Amino acid sequence: MHHPFAEHIALSVVQQRAGASRCEIQIAPHHLNPHGVVHGAVLFALADTGMGAALYPTLQPGESCATIELKISFLRPVVSGTLVCETTLLRRGRAVAHLESKLTLAGELVATASGSYAVYARRGAGE
Repeated sequence: MHHPFAEHIALSVVQQRAGASRCEIQIAPHHLNPHGVVHGAVLFALADTGMGAALYPTLQPGESCATIELKISFLRPVVSGTLVCETTLLRRGRAVAHLESKLTLAGELVATASGSYAVYARRGAGE
């Protein structure tokens, strides 16, 4: 699927299946904050995109999803390398799905995230 924002920050969805995904981003100078550390928004975008990628294959025709809430805990600073986000769908109800992501750098945990997503009928779908 075409994802302009992910392309803008060079974020790749490398594995996607119903209920799980793996995303990666190779850190570049434009990902850094003024202190030379990866900006938290980059990790947040990685987790949010990973959660959407894990949830999207579970949607029925005419359904869509949107982030309701996403909480992230930053555990270690990142300055370079390839960030990896592995996401798992914990529960998908009729209207809300819950997911979690683990973000790692060279196998070391650097952040965790949990999110809730609305599942709804797209406007105009089936009309």
